[in-house]
Order: sequence, then C-alpha cells, then structure tokens
Amino acid sequence: MDDIRNVVIMGSGCAGHTAALYTARANLKPLVLEGHEPGGQLSLTTLVENFPGFPDGIQGPELIANMRYQAERFGAEYKLAHVSNADLSGAPITLQVGHETVRTRTLIIASGASARWLGLPNEQALIGRGVSSCATCDGFFFSGKDIAVIGGGDSAMEEALFLTRFASKVSLIHRRDEFRASKIMLDRAQKHDKIDFITNTVVEDVLDPAKNEVTGLRLRDANNGKTWELPVSAMFLGIGHIPNARMFAGQLDMDQDGYLKTTNNVFTKVPGVYACGDVQDRRYRQAITAAGSGCMAALEVEKFLEEQGH
Repeated sequence: MDDIRNVVIMGSGCAGHTAALYTARANLKPLVLEGHEPGGQLSLTTLVENFPGFPDGIQGPELIANMRYQAERFGAEYKLAHVSNADLSGAPITLQVGHETVRTRTLIIASGASARWLGLPNEQALIGRGVSSCATCDGFFFSGKDIAVIGGGDSAMEEALFLTRFASKVSLIHRRDEFRASKIMLDRAQKHDKIDFITNTVVEDVLDPAKNEVTGLRLRDANNGKTWELPVSAMFLGIGHIPNARMFAGQLDMDQDGYLKTTNNVFTKVPGVYACGDVQDRRYRQAITAAGSGCMAALEVEKFLEEQGH
C-alpha cells in the first residue's frame, strides 16, 4: 500500500458500496475500508421492502452482499479494517489503517452512524426480530400490535408518532419525567390517543430470545424499584445515533452531535474529501438515500481527479 491511491472509501454500507461501484466502473481502482461494522445498518436488518427493484423484498445482508459483489466485479478492492487516524492537511491524504499508512488523492467518508443501544442482556440477540432503531424501516411489520419506543427526545417522539400508523398502541418509555424533546413534538405525541407515556421507568431487559421474537419488556420503576413486565411485540430505540466520524474532529466541520457538515450534498470543506450516507445525513437515514449520496460522492471524485490531471 505504498502507492498513492486514487480514492479510498471508508465504510461498506449502501453509501460505501455504491461509491465503490461508481469509482470502480470509472477505473479508479477504489480501496474500500469496511470499518468496524461491515455492511452498516442493513447488516442488522432482516426484510427490506422499501428498496426499489425488489417487489417481494430482500434480506438486508443479502442486499449488502449483492452490492459488494457488484462493486468487486468492476475492480473494487475491499479490506477489513478501519481508520484510526487521518491527516487531511496536505496532499496526498494520509490515513492510518491498523499498522499501515494509506495515502490517497481523494477520500469518500461513508462510515455511517451507529445506533445507540441500551446494552440490555438480550438486546443484540433480538435485533431484527422485534428490536429496531428504525421505525421507517420496520414499523410496517408490527401492524395491529402493541409496541414500545424508548427515549425522551425528538427522535423518540418522531418514532412514536410514525409508529401510530401501524401499531394498536405505542408505549413511550422514558427514564425521567422531563423530556429533551421540543415542545411542539412533545405536545403532538402527548395528544395522540395511541401513545401511552410511561415515565420514570428503566428498561431492564427485552424478552424473549428463546422464542426468537420480542414478547415483552422487563421494566423497573426508577422511584421505588418495583419491576414488572410489559407485553409488547417490538421495541424501537429512539435515543439517537452516533456518527462514525470522531477521527475527523478539528479537521472537518461537524454539527453539535458529530454529524459531518456538507455543502452541495457531499462536499466537505477539504478539497477531494467527500461525505455521504448516514455520517452526514441525520434526517433521512434510508438505504436508498445513502446509495444516492454515495453515487454523488463518486461522481465528484471522478471530476476532481480529472481536474487534477489524474
């Protein structure tokens, strides 16, 4: 890896794979660093029914595998590694990848955002089986069911309100009786007849991995310590995401939550460095929008390299 690369892509979700496909077809021989969550959020999803071209739906891991295979067919190179340090101050860009140093003319940051989890004993075992961090992705599967949303900010209110389209009842569970949500979002949720607020309550665990589905939550009253079980068919996390962009602190512009700021969709303030997908999109966070922004970043890389004479 002593040679200078034309393009390195950080991340292997929808945005990263799409950027890899486009840059590979442009004969730029991209190197894709898969990151610490290969496949991104879709690798944790079961049936995907809202990605165009699959009328019967497709399993998330299968969709990701297809994207990777397509990019590899045109010459994209994949490496199971993540960037520990980056220097964007000069040309070429320098990345520390494990014990190796990678130099590149351009960089596409498609490192995504990791969902915040509660850290419950059974939580990871039930992801995709009733535990979800995306109401838009998975709400439809729980039509007519009782479900729970965890959180007290705008994200939780938005998730709960969206889920009322499908659920028979939404229990919004928050560990305190005060909310971080904006007044307008909180008022809207509190006025909805399908949303039941359960405050001063901590989720101790999600049930039941033995049945391979969510059957309920074990809850604890934060005031008196009393525990009980709430029957639900799904638990949606509305406690936000963590953008995987910490290595760019002080080098790229970020918002208050660490999402990369871009102009014209994918441009960062550093020439030749582009950001796409969930690492810069806190609004939509869909597979199709991530793929679209990955395409944009790839096309901009191609133009940039042409202008630089490469």
